[in-house]
Amino acid sequence: MSGYVITYFPLRGRAEVIRMLLADQGASWTEEEVQTADWFGGESDLKQQAVFGQLPQFKDGDFVLYQSNSILRYLGRKYGISGGSNQESALIDMVNDGVEDLRVKYIRFVFFEFETGKEKYESELAKHLSAFERILSQNCNGTKYVVGDKVMTTKVKYKRFCKNSPIGIVRRGWQSGPGLPTSCKATVY
Repeated sequence: MSGYVITYFPLRGRAEVIRMLLADQGASWTEEEVQTADWFGGESDLKQQAVFGQLPQFKDGDFVLYQSNSILRYLGRKYGISGGSNQESALIDMVNDGVEDLRVKYIRFVFFEFETGKEKYESELAKHLSAFERILSQNCNGTKYVVGDKVMTTKVKYKRFCKNSPIGIVRRGWQSGPGLPTSCKATVY
């Protein structure tokens, strides 16, 4: 077996940032779709094999990995976009965890508080985005990335979050923020 294979449901979800990272690196991959009805109905044998009973599953030849953030870190190290030192890697992990916190708030908002929680979500989001601005401003006065001068794993994940959020403040922050560069190739794949 060779090549990359992403196994996931027929939607963006947690596999999207993996796709974006691979596209940004010029890599090719194949997709294996699992229908949600089969997965949740117990008709997928893969669910019993899946570590933690979750997707996405990522294959690199014979190596199989689960958990989207673990897959991101693996690919980041493989492509040299996870920092050049322990400190840089730690900063990238910190920002990645911050984006994960945003994702959890977004999911809670969309599925449980959409009608009543927009103002609260926008307020919390603005604070969270300003934290990213502070972190980014520490590298070349915010003109580059979290670390270094090239796209890192955390940038791709952050872009994916901002690109897919329906709240205007995220899009405005992404498009106009001085420390939030927009030069990521992974927009079409």
